[in-house]
Amino acid sequence: MRIGLLTESGYPYASGESQAWCDRLVRGLTGHDFEVYALSAEPRRDAPPRPELPRHVRLVHSAPPGDGFPAGRRRAGEPRRGRTPGRRERRRFAECFGDLVAAFAAAPPGGEPANPVVQARGAAPGGAPAGYPPAVPGGAPHDVATSKADRFAGGLYGLAELAREHRGLPALLHSEDAVRLLEAACHGPHALPAASGAQVNDLLAVTAGLARALRPLSLDWYGDRHAPGLGGVDLCHATSGGAAALPGLLAKHFFATPLLVTEYGVRLREHYLARATAPLSAPVRALLAAFQGALAAETYTQAALITPGNTHARRWQERCGADRARLRTVYPGMDAAPFAAVADAAADDPKTLVWVGTIEPAKDLMALLHAFAEIRKAEPEATLRIVGGVGRDPQAPGYLAHCRALAAQLFPDEAADTHSVGESPVSFEEVGSPEVPTLADAYASGAVVVLSSVIEGFPRSLVEAMFCGRATVSTDAGAVCEVIGGTGLVVPPRNPRALAEACTALLGDPDRRARLGAAARARALELFTVEQNVAAFRGIYLELISHAPARPAACGARDARGVPQPFARPAESHVPGRWAATGAATRAAVPAARDAVSAIPAAVPEGRTPSWAVPAQERTAALPVPADGGAEDGGAADVRGARQPVRWGGVGDRTGVNGAKERAQERGQW
Repeated sequence: MRIGLLTESGYPYASGESQAWCDRLVRGLTGHDFEVYALSAEPRRDAPPRPELPRHVRLVHSAPPGDGFPAGRRRAGEPRRGRTPGRRERRRFAECFGDLVAAFAAAPPGGEPANPVVQARGAAPGGAPAGYPPAVPGGAPHDVATSKADRFAGGLYGLAELAREHRGLPALLHSEDAVRLLEAACHGPHALPAASGAQVNDLLAVTAGLARALRPLSLDWYGDRHAPGLGGVDLCHATSGGAAALPGLLAKHFFATPLLVTEYGVRLREHYLARATAPLSAPVRALLAAFQGALAAETYTQAALITPGNTHARRWQERCGADRARLRTVYPGMDAAPFAAVADAAADDPKTLVWVGTIEPAKDLMALLHAFAEIRKAEPEATLRIVGGVGRDPQAPGYLAHCRALAAQLFPDEAADTHSVGESPVSFEEVGSPEVPTLADAYASGAVVVLSSVIEGFPRSLVEAMFCGRATVSTDAGAVCEVIGGTGLVVPPRNPRALAEACTALLGDPDRRARLGAAARARALELFTVEQNVAAFRGIYLELISHAPARPAACGARDARGVPQPFARPAESHVPGRWAATGAATRAAVPAARDAVSAIPAAVPEGRTPSWAVPAQERTAALPVPADGGAEDGGAADVRGARQPVRWGGVGDRTGVNGAKERAQERGQW
């Protein structure tokens, strides 16, 4: 089976958990061939070397996700005399792009406040406002949500068809026509309230963002006369939504290739969080969010199956229009081997709390430091180790500086006596330092692992702590409760007092820590290992292919009129071995081949075609029957020499050898 793996800013170039998950999946599914299509910039010359890919990764296509767009990556269009788009292309672009922007820039039906999450197709709109298409004949109300979704899809696939025929789609997306079409949609009677006041700078920023998001439409990934591309794969597996799933949507539309979408972090949610802190105006933020919401709804509608990584992601997908019948939770697989030794060893210090992760405002380390001040009142010997580097958030470096200043203010260096050097009970460290060489060393140093986040997706640090058999105290954010499942203590976020009480309770009860740690390790080994993840996707791949119809692009056999013949070859012809070959030419070549290899020992079986696999017309033509209907001398030997099965026949049976003997006796020739 050929799998088209669609990634964005991850495998196989970028490092991080997304790259690690894809690498574990590909290496675990050795029975399939993978073709990687990555929206990721190729590594710099000074970057560390990329790990060697497995043999069954047949090829890797990459395209930069930023503004850079090499001409060699664009899809080859039909040859044209001019270099600029002609009048026909500009007219088609205006029609398709106008439908696209009018669909996502329109306010939700029913006079509701603007919501960037597009309603699911088929959802009741609550009535069409004035100016929308009227009710359909027969009195049934027009489904405005469905109309908007269909209009968005029509514009999207129309632009894709234009890109297949013409190379100038990127130039058209940056043209003045695109800006004017967007302006007309924003100033229309049904525009989003936040977009109605868009200025020229806002429109230029939005068209630039749309051009970046629609870049996969113009890539050369969809096959031509030299290479099949995505048109030749059996299944497209998008490792996230958004831009990574867009090539899969086109493969589904043009080639009927099944699409599988896996989201361990919902791409739409990440977009909202990133845009909230970006220096963008309100119209730009609203329009780009509306486009991403419409694209997510179309992706969930066209996907054959959607595999969220947890219930938190599943709720987001359902809110964006995903059908519950096509949602199946598959937890991300993590390697438990590096933490096996930690589970069998006691903590380095029974009074140490450990926090592991990336330092950014969403982790709320301020609340953890205030909670630790309360813990020190009950446990004076307690210490806190904060292990991790700054995250991708632009505010992360400044936030780390504020945390260090707060720790120095709350916990000044303390000394046991007048002759000792003072030390703070709070330390900030990074993995790879002499004190913390590996992640396993970080978890081994403490008795309790703490998580204080206010925003969280899938808590990987909690799973690693569970692999280590450590008791945990965490805040109720994201998928924390689903991951913990009763094997740790969970408190409300932004509540330092509750966090302090839970930590103090575990620090003073070693037996309870041991029970919770053992239960947590058992749960993690059951649900969150690489083996269960690979086994789940192996079954999903086979399930989707078994339900996929025969695709014309993948069918090589065609009749005289060019119509694909998906069942031209019988099922038995796929069985290895010469015996399964069919056709008169194949059987005629068998005696000659047998004479040519007469020196082979008789123990080697000779190939033949089973009688049930021979068409009736060829079966009649292959039997040497005399003109008078009788069997000539040596006729039976001729039949056996042709490697045909001998029928002896029974009493009253006029066929076979016995029947021939009876007919000869009647003529007096036996």
